[in-house]
Amino acid sequence: GLKIYRGAQAEGLDPQAYADLHAAKFDALKLALNLSYTNFIRTTDAHHVAAAQEFWKRCADRGDIYKKNYKVKYCVGCELEKTESELTDGRCPLHPNLAVELVEEENYFFRYSRYQEALLKMYTARPDFVVPEKRLKEIINFTAQGLQDFSISRLKKKMPLGVSVPGDPDHVMYVWFDALVNYISALGWPEDEKNFNAFWPGTQTAGKDNLRQQSSMWQAMLLSAGLPPSRQIMIHGFIMSAGQKMSKSLGNVVDPFAYAEEFGTDALRYYLLREIPTLDDGDFTREKFVARYNADLANGLGNLVQRVTAMVEKYSDGDYPPRPDASGHSSGGGDSNAKSPLGRGHIVQRTIGGVGYGSEALQARAGERIINYQLDQALAVIWERISECDKRVDEEKPWVMAKDPAQREKLERLLSDLVEEIRGIGETLAPFLPETSGRILGIVDAEKVKPPAQPLFPRKD
Repeated sequence: GLKIYRGAQAEGLDPQAYADLHAAKFDALKLALNLSYTNFIRTTDAHHVAAAQEFWKRCADRGDIYKKNYKVKYCVGCELEKTESELTDGRCPLHPNLAVELVEEENYFFRYSRYQEALLKMYTARPDFVVPEKRLKEIINFTAQGLQDFSISRLKKKMPLGVSVPGDPDHVMYVWFDALVNYISALGWPEDEKNFNAFWPGTQTAGKDNLRQQSSMWQAMLLSAGLPPSRQIMIHGFIMSAGQKMSKSLGNVVDPFAYAEEFGTDALRYYLLREIPTLDDGDFTREKFVARYNADLANGLGNLVQRVTAMVEKYSDGDYPPRPDASGHSSGGGDSNAKSPLGRGHIVQRTIGGVGYGSEALQARAGERIINYQLDQALAVIWERISECDKRVDEEKPWVMAKDPAQREKLERLLSDLVEEIRGIGETLAPFLPETSGRILGIVDAEKVKPPAQPLFPRKD
């Protein structure tokens, strides 16, 4: 896009070299955040270029692409055309530091207006197509006001970075037309029909500033190309800093690499998933980060694992007796091959005082919230269980039981319960805090249970 092209010019770099530089930063961030993925696609990949050109041809064959001269106001930051109603004091509200530019040239256009009724019917028939609901209402209102055909090319002599338009070497594809195709080119479309059909329609995730592109423009393009629309679009908010949008000029941009190095990858993952609502804006400040880290990770999870394993080592020499469930089978130790709702290890399900406990019950509660994109609430459920375990230790006082031989069996039952609770917590944390989950399971699955040599999360000032 124009933003990358101008960035390369400013740095005195070839556009491809500039793109490679930024791609390397994303690669490093994936490592710093311990992100798992199956395909990291770049729109400069040869396969993607071929897929974008095939997609263009299919839209053209439907009569949905035409050429005309036009004049429009354009925000380079958004890479979008802007109407007067979308500007504040003549500037884009999302990029107030960038001047809106006037573009006047001959471009290819996509017949977006042709798909207004089809999109409105789809939104009505599929009320969960865009989540949260307020974003669906927003895109319905936008569509109902009337869709305007949008430019899908740029003159190559002005902006040479891009996918060449089939049959016209003087034009390259507009960034949004080409980039959106990556959702299906990543699946091998159009050559790999088996893989494409296995995964498409897919669920997409995008920021609220991409609502129009993802849930409307892209869907119209798919209909034009004769392909199924997406399954669902999940729109998330922005990460703010002390209530303000992050920007270099304000000096409030957070460096994720620095936080991962100082506090650990899982601590950063935890804050982002717990403190930032998945479907809304959230706030990131160092003060809030340290407070959440100490309260939930150091004093909460870390302290529970430390105190329970220390008691097992002290009162049972690192052993804890398996607890029989209602069927008489041992629950301690578990079946490492059992299938868990979150894909990890042991399933332990039992009832204590009429309440379901163990990893299956905990994972069911957390899993329900994950399905509904309430990742912060899923973690809240896990931390409720941590608090319940801490409360049980405080109320039942195992250190008192240990002094009374008559309470030996009761002590063993308590320690067994607590170890299994920690196991369930560790398993349920796997998609959120993978490193910590592995450490916890390694502790409780060891031949002798003992406290971790180093705290899971040392306190920070």
